[in-house]
Amino acid sequence: MSAESDPMPTHPRSTPPRELDDETAMRLLREGRLEVAGRLVEATNLTLYCTVQLGDLVAACVYKPVRGERPLWDFPDGTLAAREVAAYEVSAATGWRIVPPTVYRDGPFGDGMVQLWIDGEAEIDLMTLMRSRNPALRRLAVFDAIVNNADRKGGHLIPLADGHFYGVDHGVCFSTEDKLRTVLWQWQGKPLTREAVQVLARIEREMEHGRLGQRLRELLSREEVEATWERVRRLLDTGIHPYPSRNWPAIPWPPV
Repeated sequence: MSAESDPMPTHPRSTPPRELDDETAMRLLREGRLEVAGRLVEATNLTLYCTVQLGDLVAACVYKPVRGERPLWDFPDGTLAAREVAAYEVSAATGWRIVPPTVYRDGPFGDGMVQLWIDGEAEIDLMTLMRSRNPALRRLAVFDAIVNNADRKGGHLIPLADGHFYGVDHGVCFSTEDKLRTVLWQWQGKPLTREAVQVLARIEREMEHGRLGQRLRELLSREEVEATWERVRRLLDTGIHPYPSRNWPAIPWPPV
């Protein structure tokens, strides 16, 4: 099947993603053989649905090659894949497992982002979900404030039947300017939870002395890493969820 095939190809016989621990999933994504099964034609940038295989282990994944990225006026060309990986690194450091396992590697169309494919619960209504005060969504709102997510649409949420949520499509994150644009404003101005404060304090330490700071410096510009650190400190100093910017649209369009 070519890269121009159906937008939702048939899934391969594979290990269910939730049965893979992160270490195994990351090794599979880094070292496995990628085979393109189809293209997700509704995506803005070239987004390929693939299988990845390492020995007897097979999984579905998404591959976004750098050469398929469309230029943006407000983000440097050729940086979206690295931003997706940086978002995974922040997610992993929070312990909330918001972003599916994601790596930067070579593939059939060159270097790009490869991310484990996650099937969401089709019966959950996204419009209702977006307006809810689900604690898992509140964690995601904090994550988006850290990474400065400029495009948190409802369609970028992947709810699972067990109540867990994943978030995808983080190519337009980590700007040095305040670009937070999201459908999750229901906590604006509300005090951060004790859990969120503890996680933010850990992120601050990891950025200053730990692996997270090192990884972000490998993936982002120095100015973007410093801006991320400053956002974490600002959240800790204010102790509240941020308000929308007055200089940037608060909600992405379309919202779903």
